[in-house]
Amino acid sequence: MSSRTLRALALAATAMVAAGSLAACGGDDNAASASGEAKTIRLGYFPNITHAPALVGVNKGFFQTALGSTTLEAKTFNAGPAALEALISGAIDATYIGPNPAINGWAQSKGAALKIIAGSTSGGAGLVVKQGINSAADLKGKKIATPQLGNTQDVALRAYLKSNGLNADQQGGGDVSILPQDNATAVQAFAQGSIDGAWVPEPNLSKMVLESKGKLLVNEKDLWPNGQFVTTHLIVSQKFLKEYPATVKKLLQGHIESVKYLQTNGADAQKAANAQLAALTGKPLKDDILAAAFKNLTFTDDPIASSLYTSAQHAEDVALLKPVDLKGIYDLGPLNELLKADGQPAVSDAAAS
Repeated sequence: MSSRTLRALALAATAMVAAGSLAACGGDDNAASASGEAKTIRLGYFPNITHAPALVGVNKGFFQTALGSTTLEAKTFNAGPAALEALISGAIDATYIGPNPAINGWAQSKGAALKIIAGSTSGGAGLVVKQGINSAADLKGKKIATPQLGNTQDVALRAYLKSNGLNADQQGGGDVSILPQDNATAVQAFAQGSIDGAWVPEPNLSKMVLESKGKLLVNEKDLWPNGQFVTTHLIVSQKFLKEYPATVKKLLQGHIESVKYLQTNGADAQKAANAQLAALTGKPLKDDILAAAFKNLTFTDDPIASSLYTSAQHAEDVALLKPVDLKGIYDLGPLNELLKADGQPAVSDAAAS
């Protein structure tokens, strides 16, 4: 081997050692990973009141305060499947989302994509219909919208129809025609009379009732034990959780603060949520719709795990989900540590309460 070659190899080895030393001493990415802190966390949520803990957490700065030097990048979605796709593809790191997209993500990834780390919202969804529709039987031959095929409200409607002897296929056929429409489109379509109803989350439910004289045929909480079911919870990608556990814990701190604020500062919390909605959509909710929507919701750190398992069974029953083992879908350890430190009771991931 020539002396020139030996010198080149020596220089390369020196450069590698130097690069390793720089990474250990001050390379941003490795230093962030070693400490469990990320430079940025990309958080998804929806511009509706069922995501009020996210709305308030962003608007009041609870997340950013808790995250400290980590930058919060908030991104909005209109339905769960889109948010789930973003999480799985790596476009976001965590998101507020409904139970059924979370179940689908767990199933599709064979338990590798995500963890549910906190509850957020219970209630606030249901079936609003035209006047004159007074029972499930009256829905036969009608057009009913849901936000997206396979989303939480879509599964709820299909399960309700099946329990009442009605069928609906995934192409819009059957006894009841189910049309996938984002919430804003469904509200407008209902006002114009081009659909007969919609199974929607708040504030769209209250908009349809108060602005278009709709009738609440089914308040979904009436279908669940003690009126409690998970509408929204907080999930994180397993990759991000593994790499940046300290950042996830700080995100949870901001989440707990936001939920607490919603529970204890009614009018001010509503204003904060509405201000964030206005910033996202360009238009705040009317006072009567805002009040009606909040009255129909409960905000909680408890993920109400028992209802998730039931939602999975509903999705299986309507052929939107193959049987799936949900064991391990929750990681509530960090949340319960924070709740204990705050003097609050722990929450459970048990299938039955």
